[in-house]
Amino acid sequence: MSPTVVIILIVVALLVVAAVVYGVRTGRRKQLRTRFGPEYDKVVGDADSRSEGERELREREKRHAELELKELSAESKAKYSVAWEEVQIQFVDSPGEAVSTADGLVTQLITERGYPTGDYDDRLADLSVAHAQTLEHYRDAHAISERSAAGEANTEDLRQALVHYRALFADLLGENPVRTDGASDAASTPTVPTQKINNHDSDVAGSRPDATSR
Repeated sequence: MSPTVVIILIVVALLVVAAVVYGVRTGRRKQLRTRFGPEYDKVVGDADSRSEGERELREREKRHAELELKELSAESKAKYSVAWEEVQIQFVDSPGEAVSTADGLVTQLITERGYPTGDYDDRLADLSVAHAQTLEHYRDAHAISERSAAGEANTEDLRQALVHYRALFADLLGENPVRTDGASDAASTPTVPTQKINNHDSDVAGSRPDATSR
């Protein structure tokens, strides 16, 4: 076999290997995009490179696989549903306290499902593997909750926080799945009488929550 033929065969072999590697990488990337949804773009965008971001997502998958997650019993689901109804009732007279209660309730639910709840960022990373579609709701709710604690959130902000919390809450509970194409989706809006809310925040123009069904 002539040296030229050998070189050609080597080049062909390298091209085949490169094609296989590219195909595997592309398939893996598609799988990550499908699993993490908008979280894929966020993590990759925050990383120094696409490879580094994808490595982080694969690490999340590995950690998630080691968690002992569990489904809730029908009794537990019923208790959480009742607890959420009470949060929405509490919102009428005490919006800030209701948001704080909602935060605690969501954290409790996360714990009962088997997720660690120590560090907030780690909590987000763990949740992103199976609940990426509602993760941004959780981020927004958490941010408003912190502003509320600092006295920087008005009633409409607090109402939106409750809507955001409900998105992840419903996702984790597995009951009444909520749409995630808009935080102000009417189907996700807490039922709160407009008049009473305005009594607590008369300075907020146009902040009337919609009275819609849960």
